[in-house]
Amino acid sequence: MNFKHAEEIFEKYLDQYDREDDKIKLKIIHTYGVISAMDYLTADLKLTVEDTEIARHTALLHDIGRFEQLRLYNSFDDAIMPHAQCSLDILFEKRLIESFIPERTYDTIIYTAIKNHGLYRMEEGLKGQVLLHSRLIRDADKMDNFRVKDVSDMKTMVDVSEEELGREEITDEIYQKFLNHIPILNSERRTHMDMWISYLGYIYDFNFPSGLKYLLERDYITRLVKRVPYSNAKTAERMKTVHAAAMDYLKAAALPKM
Repeated sequence: MNFKHAEEIFEKYLDQYDREDDKIKLKIIHTYGVISAMDYLTADLKLTVEDTEIARHTALLHDIGRFEQLRLYNSFDDAIMPHAQCSLDILFEKRLIESFIPERTYDTIIYTAIKNHGLYRMEEGLKGQVLLHSRLIRDADKMDNFRVKDVSDMKTMVDVSEEELGREEITDEIYQKFLNHIPILNSERRTHMDMWISYLGYIYDFNFPSGLKYLLERDYITRLVKRVPYSNAKTAERMKTVHAAAMDYLKAAALPKM
């Protein structure tokens, strides 16, 4: 495996898309952000050189289907076109994986990891390296999603401005799910504030404490909570509770037990 070669092929692949489009640009930056997050994970977990290389290649390729999704529909909505399946079709049905990685040794690992990064819950029965890399890409993807939510244009992400978002309410069901540490399905969201809460709820679906430690070190929960001006009084009060609950959970799950 040669990551520099794979990266060069990836950059050539991107030339067919409009790199200046905000959504395309967001996903290019996200890809490299996931690679950076993966480097943090593999170092913190002290993985082997082989597993580190598999993980880096999986991070590079995990969202390759997003670009075709955006070209066809200008949307990140997986209900219209599941991006993980699109990634698998491009890489394995069209055999583009052979351009990135000449040997076929790791195809099953990478295929399964990319498939599982797009699922609400991982498949049961995964073992060994397949399980390890499915867990790694799910965590690295979520780690960088917190960076995305911190720095990206709000309208690009949720279709409304920060001010519009802060006027909305969190529905009772979503609020209770968050406080009960339950990851939120996209189909359950009713308001844009529900969507914002669901992003914070990613913390409840991490596999490794290393990823949660990464979020704590960068103070992403506080940054995301404070990004929105809450003019809706009920939402403002609920977000104080959400913030406290999230920080308590992170510290308990990420920090060494004394």
